[in-house]
Parts: sequence; C-alpha cells; structure tokens
Amino acid sequence: MNPAPAYTVLAGTLMSLAGIHWDVQWHVDVGPDTFFTLPHLMLYSGSAIAGIASLVMVLRVTSAQRAGHPADPAVGGSPVRVLGGRFTAPLGYLVAGTGAALFLLYGLLDLWWHSLYGFDAVLDSPPHVALFISISLTMVGSVIVFAAARAQPWGRIGLVAGIPVLIMFTPLTTNAFSRLGLPIDARLAGSVFFAVCLVLMGAITLRRRRVALSIAVVLGLMQLFLWWFSPWAARVYADYVGLPLRDNLVGVPPLLPSIPMFMLVAALVIEGLLGLGRRRGWSARWLPQLVGAAGGVVVSLSMLVQMSSLSGGAGPVGRSAASVTAVVSDVLLGLTLGALAGFLAARFAVLLHLNAPAADQEGR
Repeated sequence: MNPAPAYTVLAGTLMSLAGIHWDVQWHVDVGPDTFFTLPHLMLYSGSAIAGIASLVMVLRVTSAQRAGHPADPAVGGSPVRVLGGRFTAPLGYLVAGTGAALFLLYGLLDLWWHSLYGFDAVLDSPPHVALFISISLTMVGSVIVFAAARAQPWGRIGLVAGIPVLIMFTPLTTNAFSRLGLPIDARLAGSVFFAVCLVLMGAITLRRRRVALSIAVVLGLMQLFLWWFSPWAARVYADYVGLPLRDNLVGVPPLLPSIPMFMLVAALVIEGLLGLGRRRGWSARWLPQLVGAAGGVVVSLSMLVQMSSLSGGAGPVGRSAASVTAVVSDVLLGLTLGALAGFLAARFAVLLHLNAPAADQEGR
C-alpha cells in the first residue's frame, strides 16, 4: 500500500490547523482583514489538498474495482457505493473528501457573509461554525484512513499524528456553544470530552503500549509549534502588508488556550490504568469508563490551572469558597464527561476495527 495519499490528507489538515491559528492570531494582533488574506489562503489550501487527495483515491479504487480488482479495506477503510454504485469510495477518504467539499461550499457562504457585513472577527458566526465542522469531518476521515492501515507502521504513525490534529481543532467547534447560556463552560467541557475520548480511542484501537503517551507528546509538540508560529506569522504578514499591530499587546499567549497543555499527565494516568486493568483482567465492559473518568478529572483540573495561569490570575486551589466550588465542579465535570468519553472511545475503536478487520488479522 502507498501511504502517500493518506499523508497528503494529513498534510492538508495540518495546513488548515495552522491556517486557523494564524487567522485567529491575526485578529488578536492586527484586527482588520478581508476574505482574501494569507491565513485564509492557507486554511482553504489545506482543505483543497485533502479533498483532491481523497478524490484521487476514490477514482483509483473505482477504476480498480471496475477492472475486476476487489477493494482492500486496509486502503482507507471499507468500500462504500456512491451515487448508485457509479463510484466506490473507501470510507475514510469518502468522509475526508465530503468534509473538504463542504468546507469549500461553506467558504462561498463565508465570502457572501463578508460581502454583507464586512470585517468579521468572531469565531461563532454561522459560516465559521459550518467551516469548522467541515474541517473536523476531514480530520475524522484522516483518522479513519490511518486506522484502516494500522497493521502497517506508517498507519500507526499516521494515527498517532492525526488524532492530536483533531484534538487541537475541537475547541474551535465547541466554542459555538459558549453563548447558549449553558450551566457549564462549553469550551472546557469540549476539551475534556474530546481529549480523553480521542486519546483513549487511539490507545484501544492500536492495542499497543505507550500509544496514549505518544499522542500526548505529539499534541504538545504541535501546540508548542503553533504557539510560536501564530504570533510570528501575524507580525511578519502585518509588516509585509503595511498594517500596524494593536497598541495594547502585552505579550500574552496566543488565543485558543482551551487545548489541554497538561495532556501528558492525563496520558500517564490513562496508560497506567489501562495497563493495570489488562494485567489484572478487569472487565473490558467498564475499564474504558474507569480510565476515562480518571483521565477526565486530570484534564479538567489541569484546564482550571491552565486557564487561571494564562489569564494572569492566582491558582485555582485556594481557601476561598469560590475556589473550592470551582475544584469540586471541575472534578464532577471530569468524572461525568470522562466516563462518557471512555464509553464512546471503546465503541469508536470497535467501529474502526470493524471498518478494516483484515488489518487486525494481518498484524497478528
């Protein structure tokens, strides 16, 4: 199997992730923009690259099947009949390509929105929310593609790299719920749920030691790079187009702090409990929920520390009643969402195995 198409899709999602971080930082450091800016170009180019690679794979698989060669589920996942059987699309590439096509379609909606309202600096406008969901769909497709090839080293490496991309993007999507007046912080809840669910899903899918740790390390490296890249790119581009930076910049970290900075600690807890449960023969029915609940508490409390540190405030653990209430509520949030994340992570892992069962047989 040729890993080039899968890694091309992954490269496209990475470009989109870097583009959106650059664009958000541009709004913070500079402000004015139009639809046609370099951050937007990078964002749209990433989606286009992922979409074209997915389309090529759909056409290749369709051509091969018409020539009498059966589709291999390890190449992008189980084949799916599209448009009445005129095309045969591997599931992962179908999902990734659909997300890319929707992204470009909603891009036209965003262009129309800019033409109506001009300067647009909010993340939760209707076109932006639709765009974020579309990009997330492409990232999900990338994860499916690599999971289908998990019997190959490049498939496992791609899965460990693709999951952090999706984790880093989820705060943008969950931000759309922040103005609904929910009793919990939607961004915090989304970060806890998706981080634990996706890391645990990767560990269960690959069934190998240190997978959760590897995902957390890659997540940290991506975050460090983007925290350097976004401010640097915004300043260089502002200088290039002759726009001044805002006067009130105080060297704060880049926006989008909802990405868990201490995911490595949660990954250690997840790895430890998974290993302990497997050695002692704990029931697989409730082990993912237990591991998820423990990981959720760690992520939730670490996010409380993270948000307090980035805002310049004091640590969350103090003598005031407000601090105690915040800690208790975060523990309950982490337990609840973590257990749910563990439950769903195990189910998602089963689906990924069923999507390409031949990979498991080949890897034994």
